[in-house]
Amino acid sequence: MTQEVSVQEPAPTIAIGPNQPSSRLLEKAVLRAGAQVGALDDADALIWIGAPGEFPETLPGSVRWVQLPAAGIEDYFAAGVFEAHPGITFTSAAGAFADSVAEHALTLLLAGVRYLPEHLRATSWQQREFFPHVGSLRGKTVTILGAGGIGRALIPMLAPLGAHVIAVNRSGRPVAGPGIPADVETVPAEQLGRVWSHTDHVVVAAPATARTRHLIGADELARLKPSSWVINVARGSLVDTAALVDALSRGAIGGAGLDVTDPEPLPDGHPLWSLPNAIITPHDSNPPQLRLAAFADHVGANVARFVAGEQLHALIDPDRGY
Repeated sequence: MTQEVSVQEPAPTIAIGPNQPSSRLLEKAVLRAGAQVGALDDADALIWIGAPGEFPETLPGSVRWVQLPAAGIEDYFAAGVFEAHPGITFTSAAGAFADSVAEHALTLLLAGVRYLPEHLRATSWQQREFFPHVGSLRGKTVTILGAGGIGRALIPMLAPLGAHVIAVNRSGRPVAGPGIPADVETVPAEQLGRVWSHTDHVVVAAPATARTRHLIGADELARLKPSSWVINVARGSLVDTAALVDALSRGAIGGAGLDVTDPEPLPDGHPLWSLPNAIITPHDSNPPQLRLAAFADHVGANVARFVAGEQLHALIDPDRGY
């Protein structure tokens, strides 16, 4: 009797490029996930940690998948990366940094609602019987534009504070997940107009595409309340800066907390710097000391799926723009 001998398939080869000292953590993630690290020339996949403009013009025919290092990928579209490599599966880092960014969004929102900008500027003890818009999130409705990874991470943070959430996403499918209350209302993006009359505060967490440019403009700002805060942790282009400056200057809304701006970096002397109801942070909701470890976890999970032949996380659809 002839005994059959099973032949084990070799582990996929994953290249990491361009080589940087920080890639050691990614190498460990690849190895733990059951793949091997090797040169790009004969790799099955590429973990890219460089800039969009540095991406290779050609890739070896063996490469089937490319993991990008960012959640926002508009710069890769501008660089023509997807157009140049139409037969390759690309994934972004969407969701990898969700917890950190959601925490930052909540910090900005609470700072605004509790009137902290006024207190942070104070140089003497000033107690007042009444601040015009100081309040609480309890019983208020927070609308999250873009209920992806960041939105799903933010909802459980808002729930213990007593806030009601309206989640706006592309499909209108109910948002669900660990810690997300059953009473979260989900609205499809095409029906965005009906949420404003019920909204107290807005968190912008949607991807930057041609369709989402100036998602918050003069009309939307006019429909908010004098106590409403607008928080943007997505991309600056989603908010019309001129319209926002006008609304803030007139007191038409309570304020804005911006980790991203348009233009970015926000130039010295820009009106947003001097407005007392604007909080600006320099696009650091995902700080470097947290970013690499979170990306390595994301890479490890995707490499494990690649090894097992399963669907990858954060697949990019070039037609949708994200």
